[in-house]
Amino acid sequence: MSYQHVLEEGRIGHLTLKNRVVMPAMGTGLAGPNGEMTDHQIRYYEERAKGGTGLIITEFTTIDNELGRGAANQLRIDEDCFIPGFHRLANAIHKYGAKIFVQLHHAGRESNSLLTGGKQIVAPSPVTCAAVGEEPRELTTAEVKEIINKFIAGAFRCKIAGIDGVELHGAHGYLINQFLSPNTNLRTDEYGGSFENRMRFLEEIITGIKKQCGADFPVTVRLSVDEFEEGGIDIQLSREISRYLEKIGTDGLHASAGNYNTMEKVIESPLFEEGWRVYLAEEIKKQVTIPVITVGNIRDPKFVEAVLAEGKADFVAIGRGQIADPDWVRKVTEGREKEIRMCISCLHCIYSKGHVECSINVRAGRELEFAEMPPIAEKRRVVIVGGGPGGIEAARVITIKGYDVTLFEKKDRLGGQLNLVTDPVYKKKMQKYVRYLCNEMERLKVDIRLNTEASIEEIKSADPYAVFLATGGTPLVPDIEGYDLPNVCNYRDVKLENNIFHDKKIAVLGSGMVCHSTARRLLEEGNDVTLVEVPTKTGNKISPETRARLLNKLKNMNVKIITDHKVSKILPNGVLVEKKESREKMEIEADQVVIAMGVQPYNPLEKPLSKEIGNFFVIGDAAGHTSLADATKGGFEKAYVLESLVTNNSRNKVLETV
Repeated sequence: MSYQHVLEEGRIGHLTLKNRVVMPAMGTGLAGPNGEMTDHQIRYYEERAKGGTGLIITEFTTIDNELGRGAANQLRIDEDCFIPGFHRLANAIHKYGAKIFVQLHHAGRESNSLLTGGKQIVAPSPVTCAAVGEEPRELTTAEVKEIINKFIAGAFRCKIAGIDGVELHGAHGYLINQFLSPNTNLRTDEYGGSFENRMRFLEEIITGIKKQCGADFPVTVRLSVDEFEEGGIDIQLSREISRYLEKIGTDGLHASAGNYNTMEKVIESPLFEEGWRVYLAEEIKKQVTIPVITVGNIRDPKFVEAVLAEGKADFVAIGRGQIADPDWVRKVTEGREKEIRMCISCLHCIYSKGHVECSINVRAGRELEFAEMPPIAEKRRVVIVGGGPGGIEAARVITIKGYDVTLFEKKDRLGGQLNLVTDPVYKKKMQKYVRYLCNEMERLKVDIRLNTEASIEEIKSADPYAVFLATGGTPLVPDIEGYDLPNVCNYRDVKLENNIFHDKKIAVLGSGMVCHSTARRLLEEGNDVTLVEVPTKTGNKISPETRARLLNKLKNMNVKIITDHKVSKILPNGVLVEKKESREKMEIEADQVVIAMGVQPYNPLEKPLSKEIGNFFVIGDAAGHTSLADATKGGFEKAYVLESLVTNNSRNKVLETV
């Protein structure tokens, strides 16, 4: 397919971009402890520039480290000492023909006292953000003017550093958004009240930057076109805001949505359809002639081409999609769409500890650590047992390094537990990822043996240099009285063995994606379903937003949901639960009980293999991991350092004989 609209040049102000793909601002956690630019951060952005994106917008960068921070180690541009770091970043990006903007930011009431050293947070008016729970102090008029000057100074530092332009973060409930919104701006001075007064804060920032940096220095604004909050900014108000911003010289608008109180609209869970926010950009584009960027859960190049071809936006921001695959643009350019590792919206990048991580791209945030894929000097054979995500990732990396790989999978298809996802929206995303994995195996010509349960003899006959055991897990059997009753089964019985019940009262015990999809499938078959939410390792791996959305979907489908209870006993005709605080007992009537509380390692080959072959490694669920991210990480890392692992094993054996 031709992607002429994706790949054609575009302009923002006086700046020409080589294509219509933007990498939007996303927090990485890679800045230094004092907010300084780091080598890891530069390498992370450089990887995306090398991958072909036209414009990169840095993560939010504070112009006021004392009261404006939104994250613990947020990038800073509030002092001159940070200019050299941004200069190094600009040089790294420019050598690939990409352009870079810095997103200037002040959190306002969406900061917190832990970030401000105990000082009270500030805002246009003392209106508390429910998601933060701290009442802000109203800024004085003098302080407002001081913050305006800090935005202007930050932009000027960016220009000195060789940055191509700036984006003002006026979305997601941050300070600029707070001045624009009738909900949060109750001021009676020149910066509050009328529409023009509420616009004044942002207007003076923009006109000040243009005066200080020159009219040809691009300034764009990211807006929450709809805050999805009663009384807040909505589409009608955003139309007026957009027209006003164009009139005062803004070079482009970035159409986002939501605030901290409506966070599920800011960072979408897996249950949102692709590009659901595009209509917001389309509405703004009808009002202005300056370029409009659309953003939000956009993955597929065909979808991107259609958005641009239909004139719904001038640029498309692909954020998490470029965390998952930094070569997104290059692969589109070269006609290699099947090789794109599309983001599955799992939110692991948002809730990972420390710096940004990706459940399907282990190199994300670790580009310096895994700079190159080291080739091997001598071609050897490696055997992998199990075709789930961990096993396939190991096969991919090992093959790229030059090994011959044989992969045994006892089922008739690859993907492992990824095939258990049944939620219609999330299933589409996961199916794309499984197709990517299968395509990689075909592209790399990996010897895949489906419907084959590997034996010790088969493994030995291959004379392998190393063996990876990725045999997965079996449904976890909980320590609950009555688990072995005849009216009890597990989620695999329902999802894989097609043991579907009809017109029954069914209690589902557990949490997590598979548990919720099991409950939904049983409901769709005409059963009366009660979900008893039991905390599990797999349940803890999903984000609060995803969990809330899953539960709401089930509630809307008339699934009865029991939370804050523990399961005391499974009965022949139901489940006995106990309220955690009051210890009050309640019996839930059920014809059938389905346990969906995660997996336990299944690894029958480890002990016998240890007597026959020295170099074997256990990964994925077989190693006790409980998430896609863990499985992928285990497969990638062990494959990447395989030679060192084998050498260490050999050294240890020598030491044991001494």
